[in-house]
Amino acid sequence: MPELPEVEVVRRGLANWVAGRTVAGVDVLHPRAVRRQSAGAADFAARLTGTTFGAAQRRGKYLWVPLTGRGRGFSMIGHLGMSGQLLVQDPAVPDEKHLRVRLRFTDGGRELRFVDQRTFGGLAVEEAEDGDPEGTPVSIAHIARDPLDARFDDAVFVAALRARRTTVKRALLDQTLISGVGNIYADEALWRSRLHYDRPSATLTRPQAALLLANAREVMTAALAVGGTSFDSLYVNVNGESGYFSRDLDAYGREDEPCRRCGTAIRRAAWMNRSSYFCPRCQRVPRVRDGA
Repeated sequence: MPELPEVEVVRRGLANWVAGRTVAGVDVLHPRAVRRQSAGAADFAARLTGTTFGAAQRRGKYLWVPLTGRGRGFSMIGHLGMSGQLLVQDPAVPDEKHLRVRLRFTDGGRELRFVDQRTFGGLAVEEAEDGDPEGTPVSIAHIARDPLDARFDDAVFVAALRARRTTVKRALLDQTLISGVGNIYADEALWRSRLHYDRPSATLTRPQAALLLANAREVMTAALAVGGTSFDSLYVNVNGESGYFSRDLDAYGREDEPCRRCGTAIRRAAWMNRSSYFCPRCQRVPRVRDGA
């Protein structure tokens, strides 16, 4: 599933290609792609047609675009799910096999297409928080800011992490504590910090917690610089291009390969219906386990 760097790559593409453009029409080709729109596909299309897109925003793994021209306080929100793609395409380009939604613009230029093979992602027009200059949809207002957000409060995060009665990887994936950190970047940040994924978060010192946050921010910034992490053709940016950070991963997906720090074989462990990758020498299994 795309994580923060991958979603941020898409957000930047939307900011470049659709901000300031007015929607001429909307084609919903699969109703599941707009299932969050309670009034249905026709309502989704009607609410978008005639609106002008603002600057694309992001909170963790959610994208949204503030809308003007249809009354106050609405945004188009999107989540890529496991295979969703927001592509900017010339109208002459043939429809993609799994095209779900098409947005056409009054300038007659490139379309915005939502393509989703597995249809776990989706789009909707939602009311924004009252008076929020970013147009944050009400449904995601509870999600915490992410480490790449200029308004992220490091001190608040460190204190909250150390106060949680849980394990450190569970805390990193808690979107109410810190957003945008998924399985890949959690494993990478923990490897850089020499912390085992099952370490109770309450046992971290302030310097350890601060280092973990710094490493999460650093690894996601590095991934963002090369377009994110693509393991298959399903994650691409708005121009259909893949990211290349998978070449630089130190832990995730490297089972039985030597740790780049000490040479010990990286291990994979089943964890919450996922996998955790770690170095058994650099990231010692904690002696005391939290039952959370």
